[in-house]
Amino acid sequence: MKKLYNLLTFLILSAVVYTSCTPDKYDLEKIDIKSEDLVEGIAYTITHDTENPNIVYLTSLMESNYQSLWSHPQGRSQTQKDTLKIAFPGTYKVLFGVNTRGGVVFAADSAEFVIDEFYSGFVDHILWTNLTGGVGHEKTWRLDYGSYGLAAGPLTYCEPQTTWDEWQAGTAKIGWAPAWVGNEWIIEEADKDSRMTFSLIDGAEITTHKVTEGVDEIGTFSLDVDNHTITTTDATILRSNNFIANATNWNQNLAILELTENQLMVGVRRTNDEGDYLYVWNFVSDEYAENYVPEDLPDPEPTLPDGWQEDISKVVTYDIKWVLSPETPFNWANLDGSLKNTAWVSSDTYDDWTGFNSSVPAIYSDFSLKMNSQTNTVEYTAPDGMVENGTYTLDEKGIYTFTDIKPEFIISGEVTLKTSDDNTWRITSIEKDPSGNVTGMWVGVRDDVKPEYKVYKLVPQMDVEEVDPLVAWKSALAGKTFVPDVNWFVDWVGDSPDFAGGWTSASTFGDDLTTNSWVWDANVKAIAESASISFSMNGDVMEIDLAQKLTNEHNAGDDTTPDWVTDDVNSDFTNSGTVVIDTETSILTIDIPLVSYAGSSARWLSSVGNTGGEWFFVSHGDSSLSNIDEKGLWLGYTSKAGETTILHYVVSN
Repeated sequence: MKKLYNLLTFLILSAVVYTSCTPDKYDLEKIDIKSEDLVEGIAYTITHDTENPNIVYLTSLMESNYQSLWSHPQGRSQTQKDTLKIAFPGTYKVLFGVNTRGGVVFAADSAEFVIDEFYSGFVDHILWTNLTGGVGHEKTWRLDYGSYGLAAGPLTYCEPQTTWDEWQAGTAKIGWAPAWVGNEWIIEEADKDSRMTFSLIDGAEITTHKVTEGVDEIGTFSLDVDNHTITTTDATILRSNNFIANATNWNQNLAILELTENQLMVGVRRTNDEGDYLYVWNFVSDEYAENYVPEDLPDPEPTLPDGWQEDISKVVTYDIKWVLSPETPFNWANLDGSLKNTAWVSSDTYDDWTGFNSSVPAIYSDFSLKMNSQTNTVEYTAPDGMVENGTYTLDEKGIYTFTDIKPEFIISGEVTLKTSDDNTWRITSIEKDPSGNVTGMWVGVRDDVKPEYKVYKLVPQMDVEEVDPLVAWKSALAGKTFVPDVNWFVDWVGDSPDFAGGWTSASTFGDDLTTNSWVWDANVKAIAESASISFSMNGDVMEIDLAQKLTNEHNAGDDTTPDWVTDDVNSDFTNSGTVVIDTETSILTIDIPLVSYAGSSARWLSSVGNTGGEWFFVSHGDSSLSNIDEKGLWLGYTSKAGETTILHYVVSN
C-alpha cells in the first residue's frame, strides 16, 4: 500500500514557524530565491544508499547561508543533510524550502521517491514491538488515570531535559506525579474513552480518537530507538485540553521515558510563561487495562492524627456529652476515612433522597452519649428520652465497643444511626479547631459489601466558662516573628473548610533548586530568606510588620509586581499594617500585602492583592494554633476553583 505524505498542515504551520526563526542578518526588503528555483537535482538531491536502498539521503545544494527546511515522511527538519530510514515500500514525498532575505520559500512542487521492498531491520526492535505489537500488528493505548498500578495519574511533571537514561536509572527529578482523583482539573473524565493506535500494517500509522477535542486523526509516526524520541505527522498524542496551549511542539522528537509492553510515557516541553518544564503523559495499553486485576492488597484504613488518643481523652473527661451534629449528622466515607459526599456541608446541602433538612435535627436533639474516659462508663439518652447505662472500650485503631447499650434510631428518611452487629463504631476522622481542640469526630460502621463506611458526626458538648475566642490567636501569634519555610515553602490543597490533600512535604524544597524550578529556585530561595513577618499587640489591635530585601528582580515590571515596589531596589523594605481575625471562619484580614516574589519564577504566588486581603489560616501537616512554635503557620488563598494555595511560615530562630 502506497503512503503519500500529506503536506497541507505543514504548509500552513511552517510558514509561521519557520518565518519566526528567520535569522536577523537577512535583509527582508526583497526575495532572492523563487519557488521555481528549488528544483530537485539543482537545489537539493534525494539519493538512496547504495547498500541499503531503504536509507534515503536528503542533501541541500544551496549555499550554507540558506537554512534548509525539509518536510518528509518522518517529520520535519532544518539541517543541510538529513537521513531517512524507511522500512515499508511505497511512494513518499519530500518538500524542500529555504529561509531567504524575504522569508521562507518552498519548492513549487514536492518531489517523490520510491521504496521498493520492506526492510525489517528498521522496525525489528523491542521498542517498536512494545509500541505497535510488531510488524503486521497494531496496538491501542489510553491515558492512565491511575487505575492500573503503573502510574499515579495521567500526567507527571519532570525537569525539562529529563532523558530515557535518567528515567530508567531512577535518577530523573520528578516535580509532581499527582493522582487524578482530587486533581480532576488535569483532564476531563470523558477522555477515559479517548484512544490512540500505533500500527505497523503496511506502514507506520497513528490514528486517534479524541473525545473532548472532538477529532479523529490519521497520520504517520517515526520512532527513534537510539535517541528514544517519537515524531508524529498529521496527528498528535492524546493529551488534556487544559494543556494544549501551554506547549508549541506536540509532535516533533517527543521524549520517551518509558516504553514497555504495557506502559508508555511521552514527554512534551512546556513553553508558556509558567517556565520550561516537561509534561509527561502516561499511557497504558488497552489490552492490559481491559484485563487488569488489582493486586490483592490490604484494605486502606483511616489515619487518625498524631496524638489522637490524648486529644480524645482531653475532650472526653467527666460527664462530657457527645451529640449528633445538627448540620452534618451523617455521610458515607471511603475506607481511608475521607468523606464521599463532600458537598454535604450544611442541612440545606443534603440530597433530597436523604430526607434531611433544617427541620430534622429537632427530632433527635435529645440524643446524647455521656462518656467518661476515666471510668469508661457511658450514658445513652435516646431521642425519645429513654436512658441506658453501660461501658465502653476504645482500642488503638479507634474502635469503640459498647456493652449494655446499643444506640439506634432513625435520623431521617431511611437513614438510621446504629452500631455494628457486634456493637462497635470506628472513628474514621477527627476534626479540630485552629487551637487544636477536637470539635467533632466521624464514627461509623463498615458496609458488609461495599468498600465504605456509613458514618455519623458526633460533636462534644461541654459546659465551659465563656472565654475571649481571640485569646488562643493572640497567644499563638503575638510577639513572634515568622519567616518563609525554605524546606516546605508552598502546597496546594482543596477548598475551605476542609483544605484536603496536598502533595509537597517538609523536604520538597530546601537546597533542591531544579526539581521544582517553576516555583523554587535560587532566586526564590534568596527572596524567602530575606523576608519575615512579625505579629504584635497594640492594645486590643493586632499589628503586623513585613520586612524583606527588594532585589533587581522586583523591578521586572511584570503584572505581579506590587504597587509599593519602587525603583529603590537592593535595599531593605518594611511595611506595617493591622490584622483582623474572624475566629468563626479562621480568616485573617491583613491590610498590607505579604512577601512579594515578583520577578522570580514564583512571581505568580499571590499576596492577596497589592493592598492586602483575606488569608485562610489552614491547619495542614497537623499544625494548629496550639503547636505553631513547632509546626509553623500556613496562610492560604483561593487560587482557582477547588484549589487553595497555602504558604508556610515558621517561627524565626
